[in-house]
Order: sequence, then structure tokens, then C-alpha cells
Amino acid sequence: MKFSFSKDEIDFRNEVVTFLEQNLTERLRAGSRASPSVFAEPDIAREWQEILAQKGWYNYYWPVENGGQGWSATQKYIYEKELALADAPSLPVMGVKLLGPILCHYGTAWQKAEYLPKILSGEHFWCQGFSEPGAGSDLASLKTRARREGDKYVINGSKIWTTQAHHATHIFCLVRTDASGPRQEGISFLLLDMDQPGIEVRPIHSLAGDHEVNQVFFDDAVTSVDNLVGVEGQGWEVAKFLLSNERMGTSRAPKYLADIARVRRLAGGAPNGREGLLGADAFFARELDELELDAKALEVLELRILSDNANGCLKRELVSVSKLLGSNMRQKIDKAALKVSANAGVQLEAQRPLYGNSAPAPIFNKEAQLAAPTYLNSRAWTIFGGTNEIQKTLIARELLSK
Repeated sequence: MKFSFSKDEIDFRNEVVTFLEQNLTERLRAGSRASPSVFAEPDIAREWQEILAQKGWYNYYWPVENGGQGWSATQKYIYEKELALADAPSLPVMGVKLLGPILCHYGTAWQKAEYLPKILSGEHFWCQGFSEPGAGSDLASLKTRARREGDKYVINGSKIWTTQAHHATHIFCLVRTDASGPRQEGISFLLLDMDQPGIEVRPIHSLAGDHEVNQVFFDDAVTSVDNLVGVEGQGWEVAKFLLSNERMGTSRAPKYLADIARVRRLAGGAPNGREGLLGADAFFARELDELELDAKALEVLELRILSDNANGCLKRELVSVSKLLGSNMRQKIDKAALKVSANAGVQLEAQRPLYGNSAPAPIFNKEAQLAAPTYLNSRAWTIFGGTNEIQKTLIARELLSK
């Protein structure tokens, strides 16, 4: 495996860095740094999305024939790493990263023409309707029903933990269209407009005070049969394709390494409660050293996954290993940051956003204001995108089947 970059790759990296210096404003950087949740608030996310879309760098996941960049795995890694190091806002990925590749692969010509341009422009803001009460890790047990009536589907049921549904204009859903056979064979993938009388969104506030997720209720909601992706009963296959993209498509290690360096820097001036500084505490220093080594190991694993995928020999168990390690590491980093803030980190500001002119003033400092909500929000890392238990099962299944 090659760890050094070629001249062309170094030139590409320089192009990305120059673009970020010229287009990623300090307002966007500050907003990103002051966002304690996984997803950025829509205002800075959409502004950054528009900048990237004008450059043609928003839909780099997509095939070239659908407007993608045709980047190599290494270029994708370089791009994501530089965005993380520059404190770029996270993007509304439900549309561009999750649904976009689905439509490119399974969508009809009409669906591609109708939806792909509006994902790029930001006219459509998508959310994902997969999990339900009683159907999270065991997704195949979902009960939301869709019955066909002429040229439309009528949907009844509910979805839960639906990220940013209160901002979304559309939702893509897994629904049950047939209950007569095996559970996975009766599931279909539908696209719905959120702006209709049959859909209600109820907020769910997290431990951190964030309103990021929701429960969505469908009461005779409707959508055209033209919005069926693939064919009836193919939803499970489509969902596995989507989940593979979700778990594999992000390089986490560069952001983790940058966050560990930030925690180390802040610890250098933080009291340890024993008339000394936390940065000089041998036990805390060892904790950060171990985290840094783990993050560097994760970076090598991510590079290996990208390399294997580019060469057509991807090992699925490594994707699950990456997700498992990355989730645990995210929580450990945020716990270390909370230690640095000590008692000052006890403050828990529920108002959002925590940036801009209307942001509440921190009681102590900005790092302390963000410490508790970030720590609490990151508890969900070992749940969303496939729980730790699910990842371990997938790893075992892949290894034992060989």
C-alpha cells in the first residue's frame, strides 16, 4: 500500500487548500467550530453547499455521467482531510451522499432529471425515513405500510430519529408493500414530499438540548408511483447499497487528529485541581497519546479501505471495524475535552445556534460552553449508522463466512 502522494496528488491538495483559503470564510469556520452536533445548522451548511456546488465539488460521490468529479480514492481522501482540517461545516449529506448515489444507480431517467439538480441547488432538502419505534437495529421489522391505489401509494405509519426532518422538504423512506413473505422481500424504497397534510413532524430534544432528530407520522400521506426507486420489494437491496455508502464514505481520522491536538493545546493552560496544569499530568498526557495513536491507526485503516475499494477488493468487515473504532474514539475525544473544561464544562446551553450575533454569551469561555453539549451529543455515535453491536455482528458474519 502506498502512503506517499504523487506529484499530481500534491498539486490537487494545493488546489484544495487554496480554494479553502479563498472561499471558506471565518464566519463559516467559526460556525462549524461552535456546532456541538454531528450536523451543522442549515444556514451555514447551505451557504457552504452553494459555494461547493458552484465549484463542482459538492457531488464528488456521484459518477461522472451524473455530474461527479471522477476523483480517485486518494483525491477523495485528500479533499475530506483538508475540509476537516480547515473547520469546514458538515454538509446536508442525506441528499447528496445518501440519496444521490441511489438515484444514480437505481433511479429512472425521470427521477434523475427531477431530483439530482435540485439536490445540488439546495432547492430540495432531504431527510431519511428508515428507523421506526421497534425497528431500529432490526430494520427489517419495519411496519410503515404503503398500499398502491392506481397511480399513487398511500402511506401510513411512523419513522423515528429522523435527522433534520423539521427542515426537510422531502423524505426517502423504506416502507412495507407486501407482508406475505420474508420480511426483507416485502420492503420498497419511496420518495415523498414533506409538504402535505398527511405528514406530521414532532420534535425530539436530545440530552444536549439539540433539536436534531424527530418523529415523523404518516396518515394517508401520498406519493406518485413514479417515486418508487427500483421495483416493489427491492427496498432492502437499495437500503444496503445506501448504508454501505454511509459507513464507508467519510474519512474521520483527520478530524479526530485535529481535535486531539486542540484538546492537548487547551490542556496546557487548564488547571488539574492540584495546583498544576492538566497538560503536565502524566495520566492525562498518556490518555491523549493513546488517543492519537488510535487515530493514526484509524487513518491507516481508512486509507486501506479506500485503496481496496478503488482496486475492487473491498473487505466489508473492515468498513464495520472502521465504524466501530471511529464511534468509540469520537466519544473518548469528547470526554477528554470535557475533562479540560472541568467544572466550567458543567454549563449546558440549550439555545441554538451557538454562533453568530444572537448566540448566548459563554459563562466561562467558548470551549467550556461547547464541552458538555458536544460530549452528550456524541453518545449517539455508537448507535446511529448501525450500533456497535450490529457492527460486531457484521464483522463476525463476514469473517466466519470465509
